Amino acid sequence: MSKITAFLLAIALSVITVLADYFIKEASLKTSVWSKALLVGSLIYGLTGLGWVFVTRHMKLSTLGVVYGVSCISLLVLVSVFTFNEKITTIEIFGIILGMSSIIILYRFA
Repeated sequence: MSKITAFLLAIALSVITVLADYFIKEASLKTSVWSKALLVGSLIYGLTGLGWVFVTRHMKLSTLGVVYGVSCISLLVLVSVFTFNEKITTIEIFGIILGMSSIIILYRFA
């Protein structure tokens, strides 16, 4: 697996993880946390673990951590704003831009 393939797989796994986060958020909004949404979110989390095994064979964990963190945060902001109507501040947008810049720097020198 090439570096670029591992990088793209890490982004794809982040997208899948954000899907799990969506279901967990849905479960948290219910009267009883024990719901189908919690089960689905938990299953998705578990399945992404298999993908991370393959990605960590081809990327440094420190680089992977930043790619995963920033991509998840960026995607979660979009989900929270457009799906759950949560507000985002200017400082949060600035932080996301800095996080994305760190991915570019890490990928360039990794």
